[in-house]
Amino acid sequence: MEIANGPAWDVGRRGVLLGGAAGALALGSLATEALEAEVNAATRGGRLPAAVDVVVVGGGISGLVAARRVARSGRSVLVAEARDRVGGRVLNHHLRTGGTIEAGGAFVGPTQGHIKALAKELGIATFDEYVAGQNVYLSSLTGRQLYTGTVPPDPLILVDAALLQMQLDGWAADMPVDAPWAHPKAKEWDATTLGDHIQRTSLNGTGVNRLLACWTQPTFGADPDQLSLLFVIHYLACSGDERNVGTFARSSDTIDGAQESRFVGGSQRIPLGLARQLGDRVALNAAVRRIEHRPGHALVHTARGRVRAKRVIVAAPPKQVLGIDFAPGMPVGRRTLLQRQQMGRLMKCDAVYETPFWREAGLSGFGIADSGAVRAAFDNGVKNTDHGILLAFVGGSTWRQYGNLSLAERRRAVLQGFAAMFGEQALHPIEYTEQDWTKERWTKGGPTAICPPGVLSTHGRHLVRPFGRVHWAGTETSTYWTGYMDGAVRAGKRAAVEVLEQLR
Repeated sequence: MEIANGPAWDVGRRGVLLGGAAGALALGSLATEALEAEVNAATRGGRLPAAVDVVVVGGGISGLVAARRVARSGRSVLVAEARDRVGGRVLNHHLRTGGTIEAGGAFVGPTQGHIKALAKELGIATFDEYVAGQNVYLSSLTGRQLYTGTVPPDPLILVDAALLQMQLDGWAADMPVDAPWAHPKAKEWDATTLGDHIQRTSLNGTGVNRLLACWTQPTFGADPDQLSLLFVIHYLACSGDERNVGTFARSSDTIDGAQESRFVGGSQRIPLGLARQLGDRVALNAAVRRIEHRPGHALVHTARGRVRAKRVIVAAPPKQVLGIDFAPGMPVGRRTLLQRQQMGRLMKCDAVYETPFWREAGLSGFGIADSGAVRAAFDNGVKNTDHGILLAFVGGSTWRQYGNLSLAERRRAVLQGFAAMFGEQALHPIEYTEQDWTKERWTKGGPTAICPPGVLSTHGRHLVRPFGRVHWAGTETSTYWTGYMDGAVRAGKRAAVEVLEQLR
């Protein structure tokens, strides 16, 4: 691997010397909390450098990957991060009862080789999501059912859902992941939503839409009627790699799917590990306000001063890019794309119990429901603790219904949703926590940016096209696993290669 086999490299005034297996083992042995403290101490304090070769805007996985590749090439780089931490949409949460869960991006699965290789190099192991036992399906018409597999055996929707999955997989197999707007049916598919398509082609369109919302709400923070059909087909096509065609099952499933495993100690250990290597090349609380193109360089204005750069990589969520003043202004196509993309609405709610009581009842901890606060639930247990943890994704229209309630009201609704799936014991957790990504100032939604009809076919070609000295990273710009951590790594690598080619 390009990263694992690289030589040890000096990461600066307060960085650490880290290279090869010894560095990976050293990182892997650190407790997550100690690593966070070390990273905060190692980032740049005081004045920013007057000039560097490359400024990276955003200290999430994508920006940090890009910065590290630039630094390893021998070029000077500065990461300007608006938050007081690194990780972006990847965030650990330390439970009072012990253990670390993910308040943001968490899962990894097959064909996500880039994020897995990076984690392995950093000494971060994975563990399989708990899947033993039966899943739960709650239908407002047919009641509570137990099942295994991908599609619940609801006779009112089973045939429609199976046919829809086959149709989407067939279309995704023929989709150019790097240019969905070039597909012969791009305009046709982009003129409608997934929800409208389901209503037109299914015998029980309402039932299928309710079922599909159990996938779209956690995945996009949106409902089927908010998502361009072209956008969804492309998203499924991206659920693979250069040798494996993307499929609905790989995107939605746990076994052999995108929810197959998690990282020991929480996924934020990955950006923390990268930031630890970069040391004082990372500046926190340095929101970028303006990027000026000057003759021969760019001038990046941050909350902590301005920095001159030969090239800039912007690896921020789309809506945050609109908050940057560009001089001259961005091309109309790029600005229109950012304006019309929407951030999903999503929060993650976790309830902690003395034991994972549902496992004793032969249940996997995975459940879906066509109504209520808990539309999708997972067993969110972590290593080295005997506690049980249930996770609920509250997104899209479910977020709109429950997101603005009081904490007490929402907690009650979520626990009632868990109880309907797994039993009355779910009403009595020993700890409850939640993370609402719509309230994150520097993200304003999650888990990813979505495209309503008419955006991707018309403006998608501007997604990665450089603008003057500015290049684009971030998971939304990846050709594979867009919206995921693997896509963030891929996009960071691509942007770094583009920049380094221009600096030759």
